[in-house]
Amino acid sequence: MQLYSYFRSSASFRVRIALALKGLAYDYVPVHLVKNEQAQPAFAALSPGRLVPVLEDDGVLLSQSLAIIEYLEETHPQPPLLPADPAGRARVRALALDVACEIHPLNNLRVLRFLVHDLKLSDDDKNRWYRHWCESGLETVERQLAGQPQTGRFCHGDTPTLADLVLVPQIFNAQRLDCRLDHVPTVMRVFDECMRLEAFSHSQPSACPDAS
Repeated sequence: MQLYSYFRSSASFRVRIALALKGLAYDYVPVHLVKNEQAQPAFAALSPGRLVPVLEDDGVLLSQSLAIIEYLEETHPQPPLLPADPAGRARVRALALDVACEIHPLNNLRVLRFLVHDLKLSDDDKNRWYRHWCESGLETVERQLAGQPQTGRFCHGDTPTLADLVLVPQIFNAQRLDCRLDHVPTVMRVFDECMRLEAFSHSQPSACPDAS
């Protein structure tokens, strides 16, 4: 397998965690987003959206982190990243989508660049935008987790699931952008539990070969 990744990409981080939890070896191919390497013809041929991550597995090219993780779940089902019961799977997917669809798209690099370069927002206003959507989105996740019987050590039960794989990278981004996190104590407890596991800690941005 080859994973085209950028160390600060939260979507790539999700896939790195999934590969680590499933014990799957892969070659790391860095794509530096800030330097616009995603726009180079060689990578654009692999990713029509010019986005990371891209996973290449025996000639199969896969994009979009959640689709990649579901592919890994189907092709390498152990350990499972989704619960066995339909209701549990739906809850885990909903938690993952609360981050992947409601927070991340508003705050990714190309959106932040558009705010500054095209709409002429100041860096302060850009950061206010980022913090608003991140903090309010994580508050939604907190309400989904706090006091719910399905919540255990992790987002759902006592083993990591897809929801944790999506949540942890968002917290890294929130911390890097100085977002307020004291209003989401359950989220942060789950984050701390995840970071005790090597699959999470060894996949974090600072552990990537292209970290800078």
